[in-house]
Amino acid sequence: MAVVQGDERDKAAAASGRRSRGHPLLRGWKRDQYTHGMHPAQMEALRAMCGALIPSLPAEVDGHGRGDPPGGKDLDRFYNASAADSIIPDEVAELMVTRCIREAVVLAWVVLWVLSTRVGTLLLCGRLCVSGEFPYVRKFSDMPLAQREAALQRWNKVRWMFPLRIAFAIVKILCHYVFYAMVNENSENPYWKAIGYNVEEPAREERTESPPRSRPLDVGVVETRLLNDNALLRSLVGRGVTVKPSDDDACHTVQCDAVIVGSGCGGGVAAAVLASAGYKVVVVEKGDYFTAEDYSSIEGPSMERLFERGGVFCTSNVTTMIFTGATVGGGSAVNWSACIRTPETVTREWAVEHGLPVFGSPGYAEAMDTVCARLGLTDRCREEGFQNKVVRRGCEALGLKADAVPRNSSEGHFCGSCNFGCPTGDKRGTDTTWLVDAVSRGAVILTGCKAQRFLFETNSYNNRSKKKCVGLLATCSGDGGIVKKLIRIEAKVSIAACGALMTPPLLRNSGLKNRHIGRNLHLHPVSMAWGYFPPENKVITGKCYEGGIITSMHRVTDRTIVETPALGPGAFAAMVPWESGRDMKERMRRYARTAHAFALVRDRGDGFVDGEGRVRFTPSREDVEELRHGLRQVLRILVAAGAAEVGTHRSDGLRMRGR
Repeated sequence: MAVVQGDERDKAAAASGRRSRGHPLLRGWKRDQYTHGMHPAQMEALRAMCGALIPSLPAEVDGHGRGDPPGGKDLDRFYNASAADSIIPDEVAELMVTRCIREAVVLAWVVLWVLSTRVGTLLLCGRLCVSGEFPYVRKFSDMPLAQREAALQRWNKVRWMFPLRIAFAIVKILCHYVFYAMVNENSENPYWKAIGYNVEEPAREERTESPPRSRPLDVGVVETRLLNDNALLRSLVGRGVTVKPSDDDACHTVQCDAVIVGSGCGGGVAAAVLASAGYKVVVVEKGDYFTAEDYSSIEGPSMERLFERGGVFCTSNVTTMIFTGATVGGGSAVNWSACIRTPETVTREWAVEHGLPVFGSPGYAEAMDTVCARLGLTDRCREEGFQNKVVRRGCEALGLKADAVPRNSSEGHFCGSCNFGCPTGDKRGTDTTWLVDAVSRGAVILTGCKAQRFLFETNSYNNRSKKKCVGLLATCSGDGGIVKKLIRIEAKVSIAACGALMTPPLLRNSGLKNRHIGRNLHLHPVSMAWGYFPPENKVITGKCYEGGIITSMHRVTDRTIVETPALGPGAFAAMVPWESGRDMKERMRRYARTAHAFALVRDRGDGFVDGEGRVRFTPSREDVEELRHGLRQVLRILVAAGAAEVGTHRSDGLRMRGR
């Protein structure tokens, strides 16, 4: 009985064609209906904004000589396309309402209402909306493209119009992300060929020809999203979980020794250690379970299903984007493969300055050795990808040291899409290591199951503490987030391992009042720069999305390092500066040969987790200065590597000619 559920799931997925390119949830972009609730007048204004951000244009050579001459139907389709067409504005509205923080949504909502009127448009656009014909003042959607574009350029640059800048930033980010990340029923985007992007199928015959195999965690995983009430009970009992009789049809009560919230780096290791010691462990994971055969490497649906808030997670001031995993394996399933041991300078600081001697003990070093061994870390890379070649070549030209970065994959692993789950199965996260150890020793993993609060009762055995934790209350939800069932998990030990962003809200929902909950958040902020290497440059070959994501690193100071990111076309377009519709399309035409590198700082300042999906974070002055210093070094490295043009992500689009 333990494997029946996984077999049935695989057969259904194979029948629907999953093996051709991943699981259906990770290869398509489809909504049955839109729930954003925007008024038609607001949608008209939003459609006009999207059309100005990504307009239909003739394919001609850029006036600054940065573009390529037109040619071919793919380029013609790309330049003729407008974000005002099709369902893109509705997708933007849906993401805005469901992913952005409440204050940002209200701000954008108000701006769109104002722009839907002539008086409001006059207030925000000035003389740009004035016409020589009656009624003399146009609302935003009636303005010519050139005037709408000029208005957006003004909002992007004028500092005193901060609310408009925020609204512009939200629409700009979401519009470009949807335009380049959205795929059709065939997992294709019509503009990828024009920008030199493609998603390759891993060279493995079993994805198309072999029968479905049992998955590594099938013996212990219970996919609650796929099960009705009776099937859920049978799966729990079949995996050795004690289910208590209950008069409440809406809630099941189960018993175990330890319940762990989260299946990532912390939860996965804890589950393996406790299960190996003979304890009955239940892991609660709100995300779904996917394997190497499921991963599609397609940006849009992969971000939606594998990341917190669908990958659209920003701080309250909309200045910092945060990527955090929300699937079985947590961040280890979607990280960039870099596995760097805690530096001795840091462990010494924690042990001496912060009074935490455990980090300076042999036991901590042995623990790191154990983790590295289980993940199969390798210190070398047989062949580096385009971006890491750029960093290494630039460092060598400047006489700087470029260190090899240990990875939890083989030396020959040449995968540029591990951030969407490794489709080759070479990368080893907790979902293929520690959790496998855990389920082989009787642990159970509940997927699609979200922790609501820990359960407390009066502690009659210890007068020093009034309450003790006796378990967890969780909800199982189906598609659309509709709650199907409550599960009360009674346990002797309860562990919160859902990360720095999700643990504080869980603790507060549980009634804990400690003022430090959610504080002292450190994000290791980054600042990016880019360099364009024309295809004629044969010294550094490849494309920005090919090869290992992080294989080279330069240490600028003891608090700042330089590394390379993974940016699909949607993330790339969302992050790079927008100056005009044509300039943005020319930037995207150069996507494949634009290398990005970033300066990462170990921040001194701290942030605050204000609630679920709400993070307040502003780097300190010292951190900002460190970022500036690191960014200058990144630009030097890119120029030294031979970039024809370099720039940063400043909103004004500042760029410089290279060699």
